[in-house]
Amino acid sequence: MSELTLTILRLGLLVLLWLFVFSLAGVLRGDLYGTRVVSRITTHTAPATPVPAVSRRERRSKPATGGPRNLVVTSGPLEGTRIPLGDNDILIGRNAECLLVLDDDFASGRHAAFVRTPDGWAVEDLGSTNGTFVDGERIAELVGIAPGNEVQIGRTTIELQK
Repeated sequence: MSELTLTILRLGLLVLLWLFVFSLAGVLRGDLYGTRVVSRITTHTAPATPVPAVSRRERRSKPATGGPRNLVVTSGPLEGTRIPLGDNDILIGRNAECLLVLDDDFASGRHAAFVRTPDGWAVEDLGSTNGTFVDGERIAELVGIAPGNEVQIGRTTIELQK
């Protein structure tokens, strides 16, 4: 090999080494600076009710008023995290696209969604491997929830609160 080829190979390996170092630093930075915990909340319970199947258009047509205002993580690694409820669905899982990102080996990338229905809020499992539980029962369809119902996703428990 010529000296020029050898020098180019050395520079290429040096560039690859620095790219590896910067990607490693990015991963470590993401692990060190996680989700911010806001406050801790007390809990109360109410029975879960099944919701009839409705289309996405119907869900958005008549938003419920006077109901819960926050989605609160009551136990798990993100305990105390509070998400204000609006008109949009709330996607929960491990993917970065989710509004509530769980760092949990038992949660799927797109695990569950809290959706607004004409009667209030409901939760649906999005085909997760380990399932979504409402008050200890695994759900397979859209299930209506009231303030105080415990929704468990992996090691995380979530509730609607006023």
